[in-house]
Amino acid sequence: MDVVRVAALPERLAQGVAERVVALVVDSLDVNALLARVDLNTLLDQIDVDHLLDRVDPAELLDQLDLNALLDRIDVERLLTRVDVNALLARTDLATTMADAATGTADQLLALVRQSAARADETVARWSGRLLGRS
Repeated sequence: MDVVRVAALPERLAQGVAERVVALVVDSLDVNALLARVDLNTLLDQIDVDHLLDRVDPAELLDQLDLNALLDRIDVERLLTRVDVNALLARTDLATTMADAATGTADQLLALVRQSAARADETVARWSGRLLGRS
């Protein structure tokens, strides 16, 4: 027999015994009793939250989110009671917005009147030219 294989026999035997002892100990453990002895705050203090968050993909989380179910849980009426309309209007320059809209409408109306006047002028020029025998 090979000397190396004979020398490794006690080591293999000890490894097998160790694995069996560990299995017996683990099987006999009361996990709830063990967890009751663990100080979770101390354990949590050892966790690097930034490293943990770096491993999270926000897009993947959002893909799993049911937005309709989330929106169904929102009380819109209650939410609207929290909106300060006066503060919202104060942040919006409503007068300028209305003036811009009115100016835009007035500009469009003025352009339309100018076009109509130009067409009327062309029509009058054409008719007067015919009456005077120029065309």
